[in-house]
Amino acid sequence: MVSAAAGGTLLDIRVIPRAPRSAVAGVRDGALLVRLAAAPVDGEANDALLMLLARALDVPRRDLAIVAGERSRRKRIEVAGLAPAVVEARLLPAV
Repeated sequence: MVSAAAGGTLLDIRVIPRAPRSAVAGVRDGALLVRLAAAPVDGEANDALLMLLARALDVPRRDLAIVAGERSRRKRIEVAGLAPAVVEARLLPAV
């Protein structure tokens, strides 16, 4: 789910779009489960995901990037400038 990367952390994410509300919902199959109210149309779900993670991790949106799975429910997100232990500590209260 969380692994180290050059200059930051990689997060494995499983997205469920069109949920009643956006929230981090736990862990499923080794990935962080995120429910999004946005539909997967014109990148809306990706934008909603990055905004939700930016708020949960208390980092600017510009420090997050989708590095794999842009058009998939399974995504890999890079968080620049945060160590894996810090990312886990900030996400645990949300889970």
